[in-house]
Amino acid sequence: DPQHGERKEETILKLLSIAIPCYNSAAYMENCIKSLLPGGNEVEILIVDDGSTKDNTAEIADRYEKEYPGICKAIHQENGGHGAAVNAGLKAATGIYFKVVDSDDWVNEQAYRQVLDTLRRFVYGKDTLDMLITNFVYEKQGAKHKKVMNYNLALPKNEIFTWSDVKHFRVGQYMLMHSVIFRTKLLRECGMRLPEHTFYVDNLYVFEPLPYVRNMYYLDVNFYRYYIGREDQSVNESIMIGRIDQQIRVNKLMIDYMVDNRSKISGNKKLYSYMLSYLDIITTVSSILMIRSETEENLKKKEELWSYLKKKDWVLYRKLRYGLLG
Repeated sequence: DPQHGERKEETILKLLSIAIPCYNSAAYMENCIKSLLPGGNEVEILIVDDGSTKDNTAEIADRYEKEYPGICKAIHQENGGHGAAVNAGLKAATGIYFKVVDSDDWVNEQAYRQVLDTLRRFVYGKDTLDMLITNFVYEKQGAKHKKVMNYNLALPKNEIFTWSDVKHFRVGQYMLMHSVIFRTKLLRECGMRLPEHTFYVDNLYVFEPLPYVRNMYYLDVNFYRYYIGREDQSVNESIMIGRIDQQIRVNKLMIDYMVDNRSKISGNKKLYSYMLSYLDIITTVSSILMIRSETEENLKKKEELWSYLKKKDWVLYRKLRYGLLG
């Protein structure tokens, strides 16, 4: 209260909230957290302990909160899966922008500084930016050449652009969770809530907010390092086949979203075609996994998925069924 001559400590505006979903991640989460600390006071690091029981993930989260007050925040919850951890991070976020970094991944410091410089320009400038896109690097264990996923051919560089300025994405190329930073308020406004206890919800995360994204900015830096090499990783083919029901669940939610929001999506040709090709690739992945599993049960599930699509929207079914990947 100024009348009593007390000075309230000035709170620093958080440019970016970064949620780190952690589930028994003690072996690698510190590498992730440390890579995010150079953001200093302008960044909020939300360490979401998703009901870890097998190691000291919870203690590590608490230790960082204690060592970096005002920067690191530990959030503990009952196990609800990756989606629930992202939901919790989004709910707690106070930053203008929001990013998810998985606990076994990390970011490049130089690119990180460029990302923050860019966000700062928008936060303190006249333009409001909805989505920032950067490159990511596949950090494959034992690989000499690191594969960089960039968007040089698909997106204009270093300028604000809209969907109508988007060029051509290669078949099978799209923006993943690793490559996007959304405006926090936009994620809240579009009402996105990821399903719990379900893998592959990152596909919904980079799908559902898109009709709300009015403008974008592509910063051509290799920011996110996506680690590949853990045997229990959810992108391992045999694990994906074992979790096929979750893949199908996400696939159906994407179909529902596309159909239920048709009027919002189809008004913009480039947005529609991007979302259609993303749904196309996810449906193809689901189908191929079920074919590869070679079980009668999964082949039935594949038929069921396609008839679900056909019932839901015959036109969309035809587009996917008789397109290049169909």
